[in-house]
Amino acid sequence: MNSALRISHVGLRGIVGKGLTATHVMEFAAAFGTFLEPGRPVVLGRDPRLSGNMIREGVVASLLGCGHDVIDLGVVSTPVVQHAIQRLDAAGGIAISASHNTIDWNALRFFGPSGIYLNTAEAGELLDIYHLRRFRYEEWNRLGKLVVVDTAIDAYLDGLERVFDLESLRPLKVVVDCCNGTSALILRRMNERFGCGFILINERVDGRTVAHTPNTSASIVELQLGPLMKPLGADAGFLFDMDADRVALADEQGRGISEEMILPMLADHLLPSSVGKLVIANLSSTALLEDVAARHGGRVLRVPVGRQAAIDALSTYRPEQIALAGEGTGAVMMPQFRFVYDGIASMLAILTMMRQRGQSVSEILAGYPKHHILKAEIPLTSSNIPALLIELQGLYPDGQMDRSDGLRISWPDRWFHVRVSQTEPIIRVIAEQRGAEPRELFESLLERVRSLN
Repeated sequence: MNSALRISHVGLRGIVGKGLTATHVMEFAAAFGTFLEPGRPVVLGRDPRLSGNMIREGVVASLLGCGHDVIDLGVVSTPVVQHAIQRLDAAGGIAISASHNTIDWNALRFFGPSGIYLNTAEAGELLDIYHLRRFRYEEWNRLGKLVVVDTAIDAYLDGLERVFDLESLRPLKVVVDCCNGTSALILRRMNERFGCGFILINERVDGRTVAHTPNTSASIVELQLGPLMKPLGADAGFLFDMDADRVALADEQGRGISEEMILPMLADHLLPSSVGKLVIANLSSTALLEDVAARHGGRVLRVPVGRQAAIDALSTYRPEQIALAGEGTGAVMMPQFRFVYDGIASMLAILTMMRQRGQSVSEILAGYPKHHILKAEIPLTSSNIPALLIELQGLYPDGQMDRSDGLRISWPDRWFHVRVSQTEPIIRVIAEQRGAEPRELFESLLERVRSLN
């Protein structure tokens, strides 16, 4: 098991040099160039990781060799890439970004002509091309050409301006931890164009260092933003991963709010005015979502963890049936933005919610029933995961079982989920309970997983 490289339906991801090499990059990009409709351009963008330069060169070479023009947007967030695909009538796009992984990781993320992630069937076809090495390279006179575009962020902001009343949000004082990633480039430009007063920290973008692990956990929010909130008189604080597709929240008191709360808050905000009443969420997301959806006549569809499962679910419903989709990592898709995971849009929606209700973050959160969720990551050292899940299943026979993604067992007031991550060599253990913490259940699960892994 190569823990430094992961090739799956999710795409290509790994530690650069140790696992992910130039050969992997070029062959996967060639597979994608072969998979896409011939004769149409491909949009490319990357986050600022230093390895992105090397990977970009390999991706460009392979796509040009497959006869596709490449529209290179430079250093931009993945949502900017996704928005640009339809606008530029491209065959698809690639984002070079490992999102929440540490700085030594990088990844290729693939999108179809609609600008959304590939569904399971499409990803399976791409993997087949890659493993069979059946690449469609063109003759010298049919190679693609490279076009560099530096206006993608402004075009993306045009789209945000059509949905949000940015001027009305100016009175709110907002602190943002950019994690030295693409959100800094977007929010600087928002400040310039619209007179927003976002106060940015960790905004230097150099690709070599990051101020902290680029994930959206409440503990990092509290450490980075907590000490600043009261002294600055801030109304809200937000923290992004390097790719700006995930976001976390701090309240006006400086408390880090679990990233799990982003999806329920946005469901509470969007469902009342949405024609569609369906909320798509994964098996690991908080059960508070069911409580919020019920308030507004909505329902929650639970799917396996992973963006492909959400895309597969989206494709089975008409867009007007869906209010929003997302996961408990602070990644949310809204129909106004073609169902693109977009942390910047999520931030603006929460600020709009605060303005419209005249409530602070803490006041909004106080209106929800209390759920306590505990999470842990255990290094993956065994390949005998099925035996582990069977053992756990036997220990909790009285709960409702779901084995579509690892093992999830639920009761009326609590649930747990044990699964292997698709993007990292770890086992994730999550338990949640209404009211008190599920500490006894959680500790028992950790003990079992560690002993059987």
